[in-house]
Amino acid sequence: MSRCIKALPPFYGPCHELTMASQVLTCLEDFEKRAKEILPKTVFDYYRSGADGEQTLRDNLAAYSRWRLRPRVLRDVSKVSTSVQVLGAQLVSPVAVGATGFHCMAHPEGELASARACAASGTLMMQDQDATEQLVRRAERAGYTALVLTVDTPYVGRRLDDVRNRFVLPSHLRLCNFKEDDTIHGVGPTQNDSAFALFVKQSLNPSLAWEHVHWLRSITSLPIILKGILTAEDAREAVNYGVDGILVSNHGARQLDGVLSTLDALPEVVAAVSGRIEVYIDGGVQRGTDVLKALALGAQAVFIGRPVLWGLAVNGENGVRQVLELLQDELSLAMAFSGCRTVKEITPDLLTRTSYL
Repeated sequence: MSRCIKALPPFYGPCHELTMASQVLTCLEDFEKRAKEILPKTVFDYYRSGADGEQTLRDNLAAYSRWRLRPRVLRDVSKVSTSVQVLGAQLVSPVAVGATGFHCMAHPEGELASARACAASGTLMMQDQDATEQLVRRAERAGYTALVLTVDTPYVGRRLDDVRNRFVLPSHLRLCNFKEDDTIHGVGPTQNDSAFALFVKQSLNPSLAWEHVHWLRSITSLPIILKGILTAEDAREAVNYGVDGILVSNHGARQLDGVLSTLDALPEVVAAVSGRIEVYIDGGVQRGTDVLKALALGAQAVFIGRPVLWGLAVNGENGVRQVLELLQDELSLAMAFSGCRTVKEITPDLLTRTSYL
């Protein structure tokens, strides 16, 4: 149930179904650099940027460097499996695609290409949706297997690049899941905000409270995951309100700048739920060792956002598959080097926290 699926002729230059023979993309950073060359500046900045001074955006990445691996040897790693279960579904890899908006700005096929890549890679995709009864019913009819309620967006964060660029959704794209989707193009930017931010502010509900979780549970039998939990206190509340999972997330560092990195927040959330519900994480994942560290700290799956958009911009559906398979291959190798043959063997004693970073 994405906010942006419909795409008319693309507004950006050349076709993105590129032959990659002349340029070997060996890591996620390569995909980002190539995407920056392809995408219009306003679009790349919209995807890349964080809130205000981007302290949390930087820290989401830096947090993974504060942990070091303690590999075990002589463990017979001739066979390594990255397979995991998420809400009962068996996935090839613990790496899944998180909720990111407006894939059609990266590629004409947008979320459809991303979803096909996920299906081909044996993983799942979280799509961006509002918790209204109409959308819930449509999600059920469409065969969705869980609902994700974003809880950290009573207001939209201030993203300075969007303000500078006076960002607005390109005119050939529509918010097809909303009846009033044309209104976004009638909102003009101001000196202090982008047109898109102004539209979103008009669409959000700052009165959202824990009671709305009860309401959502009352209208659906689908599992409910809360996205945007960063504290043990809220994690315990989530358990009390009967949700099925928590996604430890700071919204890609796009909301409140200065909050904890998601990796730093993960251990207290995992401890608070005590195995009663599943816990996932997003934010800052750039390589397979990052996935390994998140799993060692208690995450059952890792969701990625921006890297999927970079892959989509570079090579459409195949680019997204390349990103997912790259991370899976890196994870498998990291597991082998660490003496972990299955994801269940990835435990906290695999890590040590550094004191010099």
